[in-house]
Amino acid sequence: MKIPAVPNEIIRVLIVDDSALVRKILADGLSRDPEIQVVGQAGDPYRARDLLVELRPDVITLDVEMPRMDGVTFLKRFMPVLPTPTVVVSSLTQHGKNLTLDALAAGAVDVVAKPVVGLVDGLPLMIDDIIRRVKAAAKANVGPTSRMSARPQTRSIHPGGAMDETTDRVIAIGASTGGVEALTRILPAFPADAPGIVVVQHMPIGFTAAFAERLDTLCKMRVKEAAKGDRVLRGQILIAPGGKQHLSVIRSGGEYRIVLEEGPEVNFSRPSVDVMFESVARGVGRNAAAALLTGMGKDGAAGLLAIRKSGGRTIAQNEATCVIYGMPQAAVQVGGADATAPLNEIPALLVNALKQN
Repeated sequence: MKIPAVPNEIIRVLIVDDSALVRKILADGLSRDPEIQVVGQAGDPYRARDLLVELRPDVITLDVEMPRMDGVTFLKRFMPVLPTPTVVVSSLTQHGKNLTLDALAAGAVDVVAKPVVGLVDGLPLMIDDIIRRVKAAAKANVGPTSRMSARPQTRSIHPGGAMDETTDRVIAIGASTGGVEALTRILPAFPADAPGIVVVQHMPIGFTAAFAERLDTLCKMRVKEAAKGDRVLRGQILIAPGGKQHLSVIRSGGEYRIVLEEGPEVNFSRPSVDVMFESVARGVGRNAAAALLTGMGKDGAAGLLAIRKSGGRTIAQNEATCVIYGMPQAAVQVGGADATAPLNEIPALLVNALKQN
């Protein structure tokens, strides 16, 4: 297992991108931070492999769309041998989105979306955010085998009748860094008739629809990207759209519905887990169960506490199974979690908590 970088030590970064321009922008930007040292640059995965062995960096920034070998294949080859926290710097092409999701499933811990246009002007404006993600990645707990377990490969058959039934209970889940892989592991474990689930996963705009589509092929429940006015239904998982809007859950008569509203970032995030959790506390109360998963920062900690105070049941992922323990740890520290649990136990705990309420 990779030993996380000690805070205030120099974080040694390897940049992998087939574009010389992108490599220069990233190298110049990252090098401005005194706690980061760019130790190498590679224009293709074969050169990156050699530098990885030679330099043993603390963090890799990785483009996934490259000639000769894509970034996902590269990840799958090096992660079991030299597990190294990896931040994907990806384009928003459809091919790039799919490769990025594959990369996150293969062990990458975070993703940054390249500007669609204006790379020369746009990418430098993102450097502060990339620095923050690189520093968080340096603390990530990455290791071989356990995070690369096999996934179901065939589409689940969703039941018809359950989809017409409005849920009277709601499960809320929040996650950030490492959350794509975590959600891909646990959401398929929920039964087809589980109470409606709403999820906030910190992702850039453009990736959550593809993520929802992929989850829909793996889960017993139906999965879709949430849209304004969607009903929270038994047997359905709604993923908050990434990037521009916050997601809230409101009660409308005998139904729970989704509200999407633009607004400033909360805890550096949009959508914010806190915004979603606090709406669940107000609108669902004791009929809710919530879990806060792996992620950097503290988004979701105050919201989890609000759900607990409203009578709902709350769980924080335990440190041993987190890629980054920041968000769950913050929730535990403020008293927001009824319990902590390993990732694989969380689905059953959430479902059983609502059966007992």
